[in-house]
Amino acid sequence: MDSSTLIFIISAFALGVILILSRNKIPASLRRGMAIASILLILFAFFLIVYSFFTAGT
Repeated sequence: MDSSTLIFIISAFALGVILILSRNKIPASLRRGMAIASILLILFAFFLIVYSFFTAGT
């Protein structure tokens, strides 16, 4: 796994955790957009994890 991939995975999950922990402090107008963006980033991070497992042996 490349170091930039690992940094992206950690930052995507960190963004999700930060949004969950501070959901009451985020304005309502930004809450939905940031939640959708973080879900997309976390899904892409999961894809990168699975892809790295499949390509680990080659």
